Amino acid sequence: MAQRRGSALLLAVPVIALSLFLVGCPKRPATTAASAPPPTGSPSPSAAAPSTTPSPSMTPSPAAPSTAAPSTTPPAPSEFTANANLKDVFFDFDKYDIRPSDARILDTNATWLKSNNNLVLIEGHCDERGTNEYNLALGERRAKATMNYLVAQGVQANRITIISYGKERPTCTEHSEACWAQNRRAHFLVKAR
Repeated sequence: MAQRRGSALLLAVPVIALSLFLVGCPKRPATTAASAPPPTGSPSPSAAAPSTTPSPSMTPSPAAPSTAAPSTTPPAPSEFTANANLKDVFFDFDKYDIRPSDARILDTNATWLKSNNNLVLIEGHCDERGTNEYNLALGERRAKATMNYLVAQGVQANRITIISYGKERPTCTEHSEACWAQNRRAHFLVKAR
């Protein structure tokens, strides 16, 4: 009798463990793949603006509650232009944490944004390594981290829109760490209200 119970227990333990693993194993969240058109002409950020149709990966920032009419859709990325007062921030490989040196740049950007009433578009970019889907998600996390930092510094969240281009819009096309480091960035564009 004890032997039967022992063999049944030996059989049940792996079945229960496998069941718990399969039921409790989290799945990766689905990501929305989006493709931006290739840059045309000069490699300047304003020339590399996407078409007037918003990309599915474009995420508007959460707006403050309002008693006014419902908000409209965010402006198309092509309506934004570069501004020399806003500097890009850069990220380590496979990271979206704001580095201390880049926090100082964001402090300066926040000061300028608070003194000007422009809308801002934060583009998240990655280097060429990794899949398109992974880099779109990473670029979005970089743009969100940048937006969150600016909001913590007093920039109104309803003025900020983020978009991820993943690895689709590199500033440097060489296959080296120095070049890849230039592509891992959050880039700023503005639009007058």
